[in-house]
Amino acid sequence: MGWTTSDLIDLTGRRVVVTGANTGLGAAAATALASRGADVTLAVRTPQRAEGVLADIQRSGGHARIEQLDLASLDSIRAFASRIDGPIDLLLNNAGVMAPRQHGRTVDGFETQFGTNHLGHFALTGLLMPRLLDAESPRVTTVASIAHQRGDGGVLAGNPPEGYSPQKSYGQSKLANLLFAQELHRRASAASSRLTSTAAHPGVSNTELLTRSEGMGAMWVVRTLGPSVMGLFVPGPERSCESLLYAATVGSPGSYTGPKGPAEVRGAPGPARLSRYAKDEQLAQALWTRSEELTGVRYPPLT
Repeated sequence: MGWTTSDLIDLTGRRVVVTGANTGLGAAAATALASRGADVTLAVRTPQRAEGVLADIQRSGGHARIEQLDLASLDSIRAFASRIDGPIDLLLNNAGVMAPRQHGRTVDGFETQFGTNHLGHFALTGLLMPRLLDAESPRVTTVASIAHQRGDGGVLAGNPPEGYSPQKSYGQSKLANLLFAQELHRRASAASSRLTSTAAHPGVSNTELLTRSEGMGAMWVVRTLGPSVMGLFVPGPERSCESLLYAATVGSPGSYTGPKGPAEVRGAPGPARLSRYAKDEQLAQALWTRSEELTGVRYPPLT
């Protein structure tokens, strides 16, 4: 049958940060981690939207708290990082924006998807690195997508407005997520660090991300019919988050996990396919340097 959420290891005493934990995959992952004893920080843009998740976790005897975090704002990311004290055992970089119909920008001037999905998590991970390195066996798991296959060497341009394509730009941001996770792994290995970096994708999941008004949900037919139609063919977040949970707890350093079913759409967790661009070490190094320049975040030594 393969690995499922019921196989999650005991996480008692582990401190976990999950971005985008108010709904969908983030909420499902946070709830599952808390059910195994983890102390979970629900890092969300709108705290009120995470209150239901917090209540569910607490009703089940779990431990969690809500912290405000807007990954589209470097000021918000810095403020969040300054409020976190003590060791962090796991950072699950999950939050994301998918395929806005129009080119948009974050408050710092980056294209919305590149700025939120990649640069936001790049900055967050770097700023939380001292807290991660305070833990005995820290992990960073970054959520990518099968859409990364649409990405290419143009990822370094950061999704400019010229010729903007919602799906292509989303794919570039997800390629950036994978390049980041892979490069973080290489840097940790070179430093003989105890930090583990992994990546995962959920396949195709029937989540609220599909219907958000700033993305594909701007189309009436998607917003209205999408959830019921998708529900006939693909699993909900409780099943789709299994590959994320596997990568976040037992996945090997540098691994990329996804569903093992046809086209990696659904199924039990297993090794996922990397595009040739995702394997490009020079591209990953160039993106890292560019990300440092854009965010102003420099990572401390990983030892």
